[in-house]
Amino acid sequence: MSVMTGLSGNEIYCLALKGLRPGELVLGNSVFSMGLIGSLAAGFRGLVGGEVPQITQVILEGRTEAFKRMASEASQRGGVGITGVTSELRHLQGNTEFLSVGSCVHRHPDQPETLTFSTSADGQELYCQLDAGFEPIQFVFGNVAYSVGVGGGLLGGLKAMARGEIEEFSDVFNVTRHLALQRIGEQAMRCGANAVIGIETRTMQFGGVNEMMMLGTASRHPQLPAGPDAAPLTSDLTNEELWNLVHIGYMPLKLLLGTAVYSLGLVGGVKSMFKSFSRGEIGELSSLIYDAREHAIGLIRSEAQAIGADDVVGVKTHIHEHGSLLEFMAIGTAVKKMPGLTTLTPALPPQAIIKDKETWIA
Repeated sequence: MSVMTGLSGNEIYCLALKGLRPGELVLGNSVFSMGLIGSLAAGFRGLVGGEVPQITQVILEGRTEAFKRMASEASQRGGVGITGVTSELRHLQGNTEFLSVGSCVHRHPDQPETLTFSTSADGQELYCQLDAGFEPIQFVFGNVAYSVGVGGGLLGGLKAMARGEIEEFSDVFNVTRHLALQRIGEQAMRCGANAVIGIETRTMQFGGVNEMMMLGTASRHPQLPAGPDAAPLTSDLTNEELWNLVHIGYMPLKLLLGTAVYSLGLVGGVKSMFKSFSRGEIGELSSLIYDAREHAIGLIRSEAQAIGADDVVGVKTHIHEHGSLLEFMAIGTAVKKMPGLTTLTPALPPQAIIKDKETWIA
């Protein structure tokens, strides 16, 4: 029979270099309802602020069930692995569908076909992982549903009248982001991995609260510590970046996150509003945004020093508006030089770095 695959030509070429061939597109889904009790409990918890565990659990169960059904379909089709695994949610008439989609891969016909791995990496990214010495084990994710809360909103609103950081909001965002990272690491440890690579971070609305989700690939590298007490390394580097760093002897250590929530303040806001009517710099905004970015970057710098990193690479800063408040986030990956570390081959093939282009444009 002909194969119906989601893999592109570039992906198929790269996988062939690693002894893998394309298989069928596979999917799994699960439709959930919050239910009256869960909704009431979640609403009560939302008054306080922070994580809303009832919604976190519903999302966890929905995503997990959809993934299991996709993996079961891949196993039935004789796949040795699943690439490009996604975990999406869609709202349908008051209910939520959790959807996992990926593409099977097979080894050569004379080799046994047992499902041994799943990964968020597409075919090109999987080539980079394998060539950098990482053995993929399982698609993993960590999620947190959270609310700033009515109490936090009132307190933050009062404090927002003064210029500077609103620590109560900073604490909520820092805790939720680090909880998601902690949970993806715990899931990786349960499947015997010593690394989580290619981490992507997403935020979305669910049940009146926000969800932060991190997804990536739990993997094993022979030159990293292993065992139940060894915390897995975490990295949000792209798989191509990972290959390049490993090639020159650098190993990722940890994904670093720093968040600070600031307010310009009532007086500063009025001043900047009047100044915006005339041409020129708004000094109050310039200084606040500069200070806030430096604060967020300083948080990840301190964490990198605490874990003995040589450098922090891929540092990015993001700004999100929350009413009259501004959230500043810095994110990067701590790395360290490791003697004798390199890739399996001296160069990536062009097909591993060529980005596929959309040919259907609506």
